[in-house]
Amino acid sequence: MPDFTALLKLYARHRLNVLKHQDPVEAQTRQLLVLLRKARNTRFGRDHDFDRIRTVADFQERVPVRAYEDFWRDYWSAAFPDLSGQTWPGRAPWLAVSSGTTSGTTKYLPVTPAMMRANKRAAVDVAVHHLANRPDSRPLSGKTFMLGGSTALVDQGQGVLSGDLSGIAVKGQSAWMRAFSFPPPDLALLDDWEAKLERLTHLSLQERISMITGTPGWMLILFERLHGLTGGKAPFPDLELVVHGGVAWDLYRERFRPFLAQTRAETREVYPASEGFIAVADRGDGEGLRLILDNGIFFEFIPLSELGAQNPVRHWIGNLETGTDYAIVLSSNSGMFAYLIGDTVRFVDHAPPRLLITGRTSYMLSAFGEHLIGSELDTAINRAADTVGLTVREYTVGALLPESQGGVGHHLYLVEATAQPDATRMARFAATVDRTLQAMNEDYQAHRINDAGMNPPAFRFLPSGTFDRWMASNGKMGGQHKVPRVISDQKRFTKVLAEFEALSAQD
Repeated sequence: MPDFTALLKLYARHRLNVLKHQDPVEAQTRQLLVLLRKARNTRFGRDHDFDRIRTVADFQERVPVRAYEDFWRDYWSAAFPDLSGQTWPGRAPWLAVSSGTTSGTTKYLPVTPAMMRANKRAAVDVAVHHLANRPDSRPLSGKTFMLGGSTALVDQGQGVLSGDLSGIAVKGQSAWMRAFSFPPPDLALLDDWEAKLERLTHLSLQERISMITGTPGWMLILFERLHGLTGGKAPFPDLELVVHGGVAWDLYRERFRPFLAQTRAETREVYPASEGFIAVADRGDGEGLRLILDNGIFFEFIPLSELGAQNPVRHWIGNLETGTDYAIVLSSNSGMFAYLIGDTVRFVDHAPPRLLITGRTSYMLSAFGEHLIGSELDTAINRAADTVGLTVREYTVGALLPESQGGVGHHLYLVEATAQPDATRMARFAATVDRTLQAMNEDYQAHRINDAGMNPPAFRFLPSGTFDRWMASNGKMGGQHKVPRVISDQKRFTKVLAEFEALSAQD
């Protein structure tokens, strides 16, 4: 097949020059004003006097922060499925289905043609930054393996289709790009994940794969199966780039190392969301993701301490601070304005703005006032695993409230590792998690002193494959589905514990 890397390198040279001279404040101000101008005649634009907004301060004064439920109630539910003119001009031909992992609530998020174009530009930025770090790479010398969910979409009527965002991306793919993509449409349509994976492993070995994208957990399963078929040889010897996102890479880095060592492939983290493509790693692994400032999204950031306030402090590129944990608020060309997407980040650089993904607002564990965030939990689990010589595949955690008045509750972790620890190693693992969290989080430490506010955390180590079986039992195998690290809703966590008990009874 033809290699278009030379053309990509020409574009990369231009794009990198633009980014080198980009003024973050000017770029974001321009994005906001363009969005307001395009949406001024929508119902949302008229309700909030978009025609009279001239500055970021004007926007923050006139447009309050909203969550999905607010948009659904006030602007989308009555018009569903055709949201034409509600919050963005014209029809949103697709609705990305996003299932809340802690609540189970299904969300329908509009995907407009403008958003699809922006996502494609962002995808090219991934290759641009790869070439900047690896100039001799040839990422377009083979096909791109897109390991996503089923591309089968549901017809909601009135010309609107809904489904997994990866399926929408395939549906909106240019015809000429399909020749450079894998899997073929008939295989991508399969929603039986196990059958799909079986066919993918065999068929992909017949292709020259130079890039692969997906969530780490599912890519790892694919690589393990491919190794089984090749007898341990590199399944994709021409692999140049592994693009991952959706969950923390720390749990997977070492487990990918043996596969990547057989190729010259580089890993590159991305931050795509159902609401838009937010950031991409422009440097090395762990050095932060560069916010995409000129691609149809205006960003705001609320300090976690302000979440829930009636009028929370709203930072933006013009006044953000490094080292502070923020909840992301965005306004985009999908017709969302001052929309709280539920992710939390921490900036490590100002110019250009680079961030670390620290978790989700729904993944904050604070049943007792301990205020733990996802990145702290990941760090504690990884440190404990290193301490006792284990590799953790997956975990989730929730709180168990006191059973009697005057008692104190505790956290319960469900952990799946590559080996079952004995009692001594399990105790060291638990103690390391507890000690690490106390060192990182003063609120957690205050509750743990003398067990005054919380008892020590408890751990259940599960047999290998348990989380995969649990996800399958809930219809969430493959694609963008990922194990929730935190289940903060008490009823949901109780239900999950019952589901795991049922799985154990089947063994």
